[in-house]
Amino acid sequence: MSPFTGSAARTPSWEHLRVDLTDGVATVTLARPEKLNALTFGAYADLRDLLAELSRERSVRALVLAGEGRGFCSGGDVDEIIGATLSMDTAQLLDFNRMTGQVVRAVRECPFPVIAAVQGVAAGAGAVLALAADFRVADPTARFAFLFTRVGLSGGDMGAAYLLPRVVGLGHATRLLMLGDPVRAPEAERIGLISELTEEGRADETAHQLAHRLAQGPALAYAQTKALLTAELDMPLAASVELDASTQALLMNSADYAEFHAAFTEKRPPKWSGR
Repeated sequence: MSPFTGSAARTPSWEHLRVDLTDGVATVTLARPEKLNALTFGAYADLRDLLAELSRERSVRALVLAGEGRGFCSGGDVDEIIGATLSMDTAQLLDFNRMTGQVVRAVRECPFPVIAAVQGVAAGAGAVLALAADFRVADPTARFAFLFTRVGLSGGDMGAAYLLPRVVGLGHATRLLMLGDPVRAPEAERIGLISELTEEGRADETAHQLAHRLAQGPALAYAQTKALLTAELDMPLAASVELDASTQALLMNSADYAEFHAAFTEKRPPKWSGR
């Protein structure tokens, strides 16, 4: 995302999210625990716009996406979204579905690692939000369910049919998206859907430990690694190695690359600047 902005100031508060920024780590919490953090139209829009703002500011080195209470996110609110969409025309429905996809694109395209801290349910859109993250840290209560066919819709919602086969393979993705059956933490870890399985109640803590580790590292290198992982999913090898070569040539001109050599020579830890 481009760092160039217009005249609009940073949004001071968000109605549908709780946002904290400390030491380069942004914590974005879905805060409707009484509804298992079910998403509304406003929550989708806030997530999309917040990620765009944080990407432009360049002050964030890592982001933790969490849910308040006993669940991560139960998906779209049945009354506020599913009920409302029944009265929308095709143009309105297309606008809504494009917006949900823009949220996933924002997670994938923001220039910092995103870590989903998952406890309890991650269902429907909540499962896709976790899937879009770079890391999924979950405790034993976590369960993922891609429920779209259960409500009569395609399992390929919000980019799920693109992302899930690339994370768990086509066979597992077909089963999960077709049937919508829940996947509990042990199986999710076995098929690669979870990056790290923690002790119960420690997903948030472990996610923040990882976020602070990433925030203290070479941010420019992490940003380019994330960009290449996304861009090269559909590239032939020849194009991939050429893009890798161009990226490395640019990074070899960076301050962080020179700092590594200086730190190695002086036998001290590097002081990464992200430049």
